[in-house]
Amino acid sequence: MHVFVTGASGWIGSATVDELLAQGHKVTGLARSAASAAALDAKGVHVRRGDLDDLGSIRAGAENAEAVIHLANKHDFANPAASSAAERAAVQTIGDTLVGTDRPFLFASGVAGLAQGRPSTEDDASSAHGPDSARGGSENLALEFVDRGVHSVSLRFSPTVHGTGDHGFIAVIAAVAREKGVSGYPGDGTNRWAAVHRSDAARLVALGLEKAPAGARLHAVAEQGVSTREIAEAIGRMFDLPVTSIATNDIQDHFGWIGNFFAMDFEATSTGTRELLGWTPTGPTLIEDIGTDAYSAH
Repeated sequence: MHVFVTGASGWIGSATVDELLAQGHKVTGLARSAASAAALDAKGVHVRRGDLDDLGSIRAGAENAEAVIHLANKHDFANPAASSAAERAAVQTIGDTLVGTDRPFLFASGVAGLAQGRPSTEDDASSAHGPDSARGGSENLALEFVDRGVHSVSLRFSPTVHGTGDHGFIAVIAAVAREKGVSGYPGDGTNRWAAVHRSDAARLVALGLEKAPAGARLHAVAEQGVSTREIAEAIGRMFDLPVTSIATNDIQDHFGWIGNFFAMDFEATSTGTRELLGWTPTGPTLIEDIGTDAYSAH
């Protein structure tokens, strides 16, 4: 199958591209820089230059492919409105392009904020509707295209997709610990984050392309929840730092922008996804990754 991938040189995207190529798929990857283009070309990926704001390039990539996997995101936490607007515009463009084709359209989403007081499941619909909502309401927008002949599938990733080379949330938290000289956790440290290793996430995407029915919501979750205290303790062991609670009123000052996220509970299950796809995570756990130098170079 010829698959167009946005975010093809990103953290999850590059691993997904490797998985797709290993399965015999032909891949076209969207690349916004010369370095990204060169990396994709070296893998044997056809390169389409452009970024999330280049809707013409995204449209052309979708038109010329048999499936689309949309993994790109601006991740601009200083300007979330801009990230949400770009995400919604890209999803709208891809959906409009694929109307009536029944081609697969797999797109990145997340498990955060789906449920309160319990782990979220695949049955939990996103409450984000409309352009002013989280991520521009892109999950619901994409799933609305199912009724218009698009094989839309939501890829809900854990808040941490970890592994060696990760520059995401855990890397930022580890960097804060090194800067402050103490590995902190918010409050009593009992709030928990779902987690998945990058290799398992990439394999889930490839399986979703092959097996997931239209309208499916897949959970890329290997661990239902790792407590923030456990995360802080692992970082403390890694860098030989003291571990301490950060009072609620001090979380923002201590952690900076990531403090709001680190203080939230993002538990999720993946029972439905595992049964549907036959997906069994085999990669290291988050604590194992932190303990084996995956984050020591940051």
